[in-house]
Amino acid sequence: MLTTILDYLDSERPGRVQVGPAILDGDRSFTLKEVERVGRIFGTHLLRLTEIRRRPIAVFLPKCAEVVFADLGILSTGNLFTNLDVKSPAQRIRNILDNLDPALVVTSRNLAPWLTELGLDNSRLVLVEDVLDGTTSPDDAVLDQRRRGILDTDPLCIINTSGSTGTPKGVVLHHRGLIDFMEWAFETLPLDGTERIGSLSPFHFDIYLLELVLCLARGATLVIIPEEIAAFPASLMRLLREREITFLFWVPTIMVTIANQGLLETLPVASLRTIFFAGEVFPTRHLNLWRKALPEAVFVNLYGPIEIHVDCTYFIVERKLQDDEPLPIGFPCRNTDILILDENDRPCPPGRQGELCVRGSSVAHGYWNDPEKTAQAFVQNPLQDCYPERIYRTGDLVYLNERGEIMFVGRMDYQIKHMGYRIELPEIEHQVLALPGIRNACVLYHRSRKEITLFYESAHGTVTPATLRLALAEVFPKYMIPTVFHQLETLPRNPNGKIDRHGLQGLLEERP
Repeated sequence: MLTTILDYLDSERPGRVQVGPAILDGDRSFTLKEVERVGRIFGTHLLRLTEIRRRPIAVFLPKCAEVVFADLGILSTGNLFTNLDVKSPAQRIRNILDNLDPALVVTSRNLAPWLTELGLDNSRLVLVEDVLDGTTSPDDAVLDQRRRGILDTDPLCIINTSGSTGTPKGVVLHHRGLIDFMEWAFETLPLDGTERIGSLSPFHFDIYLLELVLCLARGATLVIIPEEIAAFPASLMRLLREREITFLFWVPTIMVTIANQGLLETLPVASLRTIFFAGEVFPTRHLNLWRKALPEAVFVNLYGPIEIHVDCTYFIVERKLQDDEPLPIGFPCRNTDILILDENDRPCPPGRQGELCVRGSSVAHGYWNDPEKTAQAFVQNPLQDCYPERIYRTGDLVYLNERGEIMFVGRMDYQIKHMGYRIELPEIEHQVLALPGIRNACVLYHRSRKEITLFYESAHGTVTPATLRLALAEVFPKYMIPTVFHQLETLPRNPNGKIDRHGLQGLLEERP
């Protein structure tokens, strides 16, 4: 029986030949053996500092190979890692540290003063320079003994997400959930270990987990994309070409920008053969531009909130989709059940919208140190009253189409009642994004003023509010047409690359 993700990595390696390096980080290259060895050095060093088990150890480093080494070392000690964003505001980092109370924080000499200014005692800081100074050798016997005490339901990592009170929620993922997801992924999706991964997402995001296991279990090469070029689409495409990247797992926003700028034609990446995307809706018109540019590539739409081990549904894009046709989120991953429940917690028939709820091993344990929020989102399955069974309520509206595919409608928060009608704001967004000249769009509702507001990107002067009203009037009744239009050069993004809806909503509500 495979108990930990480390056991799983070990079981997958025998007989596999790694074609290239395990990690490429700028000019630095690391083999799989080097990654494993340095990970065990980290683990040995940490065990000399603390005997704790099943507690968070934070990693406060920029995106680099040392984060991978530290994470593996933390796991080998029977503890759980939580990777922090070094670009986050000081107050957010302070809130996370207060909530997690990590025994140790792995960081670097230049970042340590910043953490001490936040009130963290120097005795809790572990400097990578000290770990890697050559004085520590792996103590395999002690580490192996530690691993034998880990259960598959023990915590693996904490991913910190936004919280309505300003205190981030720490989602607790476990070994069993990630093993189940990766076993399914390797059996179902086009992954064979020869991938060269263009790693764009931050390491504090859940996409990192799939990239990490694909690299360390199957022999793929993790190419770390420098953070300084991640915001520049043309530079990004050049790097993909130079590094001969074959696999992407990205948030759609950057892919929309690349399509809008015509970079698929001017800077084509012929090596790309597998593209996963998740985290938000990929407008079909822009997806079709990618499919046209890369007709031999496989595109997979994955869906799953942070409270799920990476993702819980998938859709392999195999049929032709019209530009205005919504993209399915598809079918449940193996060992995952999707419940679509109405307002009375009863199953919805096909075609009827309801809340997507998840049960199975993909569901996280809950939120670290927050039983109240955990109890609100992780609840007893209302369809099962004979034994305890928790499900996760996503707050997302979906329905089953005539093909039996799950169709994403939007957040329950994005469903409004306007002029007596129930309206799904993402439905308006979808139609706007299908219009020529629109690069990106976000539709919000100003509740006090009763206004549907459209923020959109387009070349200056090419798409006017009048043009948009006329185009949308051919599709929607009058009450669904936005009444306020804001053309922006670029829609704001959050640290994960998604459109910053909360920030835009805040600007909206500032208006009297």
